[in-house]
Amino acid sequence: MSSLELSQEYELRQKTCWEFKWKIQQAMQSSKKHLIKGLVHVDEFYIGGEEEGKRGRYKGEKKLVIVALEIVESGVGRAYAQCIEDASSASFRPFFESYISKDARIITDEWRGYIPLKKDFPNLEQVKSDDGKNFKDLHIHIMNLKGWLRGIHHHCTKERLQGYLDEYHFRYNRRSNMETIFDILIKRMVLNNPIRLQSNN
Repeated sequence: MSSLELSQEYELRQKTCWEFKWKIQQAMQSSKKHLIKGLVHVDEFYIGGEEEGKRGRYKGEKKLVIVALEIVESGVGRAYAQCIEDASSASFRPFFESYISKDARIITDEWRGYIPLKKDFPNLEQVKSDDGKNFKDLHIHIMNLKGWLRGIHHHCTKERLQGYLDEYHFRYNRRSNMETIFDILIKRMVLNNPIRLQSNN
């Protein structure tokens, strides 16, 4: 539910719901303790509308995100996403090191920003995207994520986007264990350090 819907449901200020939702999203961050070790597809995408006359990796006012999807025999496994400043190897590296094992077989498109990473991730391969046809599961994942953001939340600021990415993937990576997901979240919220929001006064 969006914060506006929550405010109407519980007769609270929209900002109160928005800020509490942000606190919950902090508990949904990945522990980064379980690196993907198998086959991984990686790509970047933009959150935000199209800008007239701008194509390719020019982002303008859009928000740039990198995503990794684990490919398993039965289909797809885990996924992780992170906001990045640009499509350079310097921006890619922290994401790779946080979520992907150096032994994993990583497949990306032919963007040159991935080339320097081959030194530390020797099994990284680059193939033609062919308009996404060679990364079908990854592009379905991206479309589903964008649809979730547009359909439920409608809009999120650049500063808060990572929280929504964490929320989506917290749910996604536990989609086969929905009976325990609420308990896991409550435990995380209890164990997390307090999050104090700045007062406007």
